[in-house]
Amino acid sequence: MIYESYLAVAALFAIGLFCVTFKSNLVKKVMGLGIIANSIHILYITIGYRGDSINPIVTPQNAAAFAQYTVDPIPQALVLTAIVIDMCVTSLALIIIIWVQRRFGTVEMKEIKHLKG
Repeated sequence: MIYESYLAVAALFAIGLFCVTFKSNLVKKVMGLGIIANSIHILYITIGYRGDSINPIVTPQNAAAFAQYTVDPIPQALVLTAIVIDMCVTSLALIIIIWVQRRFGTVEMKEIKHLKG
């Protein structure tokens, strides 16, 4: 089960890297960065996973076994923070793309390189 998650992370990272590297459309590059960020989020959650574990919430029934058998909540908290940061970075990148489109009339990198502004 855990190895399938690592394979999914590697596949998503490769797809995002392909988009960032080989696509000339700026919007597609930003989408590739989002895919890379989400693959890293999945990796963090996968690293914090423990098989046969319980939620990290203390109740009278699980207080004795809380430290040994709970899922680590730290990666979950880090991923929640990273999602908010990624949303802000993506919105800033899209604002810059809108500015580039208004300035140059295109969002294609190949055409922008040939334009003088």
